[in-house]
Amino acid sequence: MKIRDASELDADACAAIYAPYVTDTVITFETEPPTAADMATRIATANRTHAWLVLEDDDGRVVGYAYGGPFKAREAYRFSCEVSVYLERGRRRTGGGRALYTALLERLAQRGYRMAAAGMTLPNDASVGLHRAMGFEPVGTYRRIGWKHGAWHDVAWAQRPLVTGDDPPAELT
Repeated sequence: MKIRDASELDADACAAIYAPYVTDTVITFETEPPTAADMATRIATANRTHAWLVLEDDDGRVVGYAYGGPFKAREAYRFSCEVSVYLERGRRRTGGGRALYTALLERLAQRGYRMAAAGMTLPNDASVGLHRAMGFEPVGTYRRIGWKHGAWHDVAWAQRPLVTGDDPPAELT
């Protein structure tokens, strides 16, 4: 397996990985799968300020991705980011999510980000376990925050420092 920076050329593969999460689960609150063009825009946007990485199998086929983006738009949040990881169905608990997150969190720290946050629709034992294993700590749960597939769903939030210390941060690169 190989992890590399994503490019807009990976949009078809990323859209194909993400679509079943949109249509068949409540893991994401999107209700319409993004097109490859939408995904290309997301990849380009993430790469400008944060990061978007892909996981390739031994044949060079994209089988997962992880990305970081802004946590909130307000200026004081600029050193924090929100992160997500998605693997091709059937690849959960194979080490791909951990490998992607390890590389992503390192990249975000190198860019100057200080804190990563992740939201997980509940129940989702695999995601909760991955985030716990990656050092994320629970910070709260929004109850009945999203309506999808005919039911209300909770979202648990967790965060993980990317660097330690209380010193003033350097501006982002």
